[in-house]
Formats: sequence, C-alpha cells, structure tokens
Amino acid sequence: MRTSIATVSLSGSLTEKLTAASRAGFDGVEIFENDLLASPLTPEEIRARCADLGLSIDLYQPMRDIEALPEEEFARALRRARHKFELMGRLGADTVLVCSSVSPHALDDDALAAEQLSRLAGLAEDHGVRVAYEALAWGRHISTYDHAWQVVKSADHPALGTCLDSFHILSRGSDPKGIEDIPGEKIFFLQLADAPLLAMDVLQWSRHYRCFPGQGGFDVAGLVRHVLRAGYRGPLSLEVFNDVFRQSEAGPTAVDARRSLLTLQETVGLAAPPAPAPVSD
Repeated sequence: MRTSIATVSLSGSLTEKLTAASRAGFDGVEIFENDLLASPLTPEEIRARCADLGLSIDLYQPMRDIEALPEEEFARALRRARHKFELMGRLGADTVLVCSSVSPHALDDDALAAEQLSRLAGLAEDHGVRVAYEALAWGRHISTYDHAWQVVKSADHPALGTCLDSFHILSRGSDPKGIEDIPGEKIFFLQLADAPLLAMDVLQWSRHYRCFPGQGGFDVAGLVRHVLRAGYRGPLSLEVFNDVFRQSEAGPTAVDARRSLLTLQETVGLAAPPAPAPVSD
C-alpha cells in the first residue's frame, strides 16, 4: 500500500520536511496547516515542489469546530471552510481532515451535526474536495470513531466520509473490531500512531508522546487488520506528535518512520519480509 506522513511529524521547514519524506521513500504527505502558513512558498510552489519530489498531497489538515453549531456560528464556519477549499485547489489537495468539535458553542445534537456536515460536504464537493471526519478522543460531544461514523452515515453525502486515527481509537480503549462495519469506500483516510501506555490527560498524551507503530504499547497492527477487512485501500499515513522527533533531524526521523510502516505492513501481511542474507563460507 501507499505510505504517507504528516508534516507535523518531522522537524524543520516545510521544504526540509518534504525533502526528508521523499528521500525516505514515502509516496505522499499530509500538509499540516501551520507548516503551510510558516512557509515562504506559495501553495502553487509547494504543489510543484511535491511533484518534483514524487510526493502526492494526500490530506490537508486540520479543519476544526465545524459541526453542531448555532446557525450564525455555522455560517462563519462555512465562510472559513470556503477559503480553505480554495487554498486546497491551489495546493492540489483533494481531501481535508475535519476534527470533531471542541467548541463551547457546539450542541449535543447528532441530527444537527449530520445536517451541517452534509452542507459542508456539499460546499467541498463544489470545490472538488472530500471531507474526512475524525472523532477526537477529547471531542466535546463526539469522541469515538463509531459515534463519528453514525453521524457520517446519517449525513449520507458522497463527499463525506470518516478518518480513522489509531491514537484516538486506542487511547480511549475503544474496540476497533467495529471498524469492519464501516464500508471501505467511506473510510476516506487512515492515520497511524503508537504511544506508550500512560495514565495522563489524553490531550497531553496525544500532543507530546505519540510514537511510530511498534514503538509503543498499542496494538496498531490489530487495528490495521480491521481497517483492511473493511475494504480500505487508501494510504497508510503516520501522524505523530512527539517532542523528541520535533527536535531531531528530519532525515533520520523520516527513515525511522518509513521503516516502521514497512515492518507494520509485514506484520499485517501486506508485504513479505526481506529474504535472509546469504551466509558466506
């Protein structure tokens, strides 16, 4: 399967991150909005740079606090979304990550969340964009993947699907077997991260202690098996927030990240392990 990495997982400027990802052998990247805003390059120049490096832009992220809002707040959110979709057109990205709301204005109303996500998806479709809706583990009203999927299912829009994130699912102790009940074509994106098993605030755990698959205590391989059984055929993408990685050189970190995905693919049966080296006399 194709492999991708979020730019937030690596240190340095956006250009340095893209170069490191390409040299490590990744097929694509997730562009984190802060990296784009900090770059002196225009979206068109970033698009061209990725093309030169052989990288696709698989995801633009994040879009926050969109759903289940009072109408006046939602109208403002749609205006914000329109600007993002126009920027994505310049960037050449066709999928946006929308995180479940943490806004104090968000209402505990699944029907309203579904209706507004459908309207957002309609606007996205007009711009050639798909919306991948993800349940944050600390979401105000929607914090589990199965709840997020029920809202997406209810919204019933072709440009709206779900994004599954191994950290958000496994940090809450959710059973990933239910992923197999989601149609593969409605899983728009898969983000992967491991983490040490810690007893702490989940937001701080997420923002500082994620690691690459196989380096922590989560059963990331088991989750991936469920996602594959559901029929997902998109990229395996790493989204790792880690203070050590953000202070390390991007090149070696990207190589380590890519190696973790190769090992993961071998573990779940997507790739065969390398043949043993011949023994010389």
